[in-house]
Amino acid sequence: MRLRLSEERPTEPPTGYKIAHPVLSHDGTRAGFTGVSLGGALPYGVLADASCVYGLRHKAPHRRCDCGFHCVHDRTTAEALLCTAEHRTAALLEVSVLGRYIRFERGFRYARQRVRTATVGPCACGTVAAALADAGWGRPGWRALAPSCADCVHGRMSLSLADFARLAGDRLRVVAGAGSTIAGFEPPEGLGVPELTAEAALLQARLDWFQAQLARLGGHGPGGAPQG
Repeated sequence: MRLRLSEERPTEPPTGYKIAHPVLSHDGTRAGFTGVSLGGALPYGVLADASCVYGLRHKAPHRRCDCGFHCVHDRTTAEALLCTAEHRTAALLEVSVLGRYIRFERGFRYARQRVRTATVGPCACGTVAAALADAGWGRPGWRALAPSCADCVHGRMSLSLADFARLAGDRLRVVAGAGSTIAGFEPPEGLGVPELTAEAALLQARLDWFQAQLARLGGHGPGGAPQG
């Protein structure tokens, strides 16, 4: 007796979220993405069909295989994947789930997809990205790209976000996510310049006090010279 699962017939393609690295073809004429897990060796375009990564001839997704595109239902779940060191430069993709799909508790495994929006994170320095630059690694025939601000490109091969979207085609939108401040510090809400100046003065006063205590206990002045 075979278990027959219920079939869905949505009026509109379901929406999912995933992360992937932006890539550029070696000749600079095509742009796409490469995944971060099982299918990472097979870059794909904005509109793409899945195939079995094991080379089997069945159609993806197959119930007895783990082939096919993968995505999650919730945007926050996909964003959390960007916290790991190896995924920090990946983009967050919003996709339309097309063709046959298998629904799981946290997402879909499916046959075809269209990437609607790619959101790139900040540059490594924390500034909002203005371009996608050579990340220093890639796949055969493809260069991986990483978010970069104008100051950090440093002569590397790069594309503006608009140029990447144009090369990728199929109405892809590429947007820059919010930047971050130094070391990820965000000033408390409501603090302006006077309040921050006062906070800095307080911290300096505390530092001066600690230096005076160290000098008294060690017999050295604030500059480190012995007191005679």
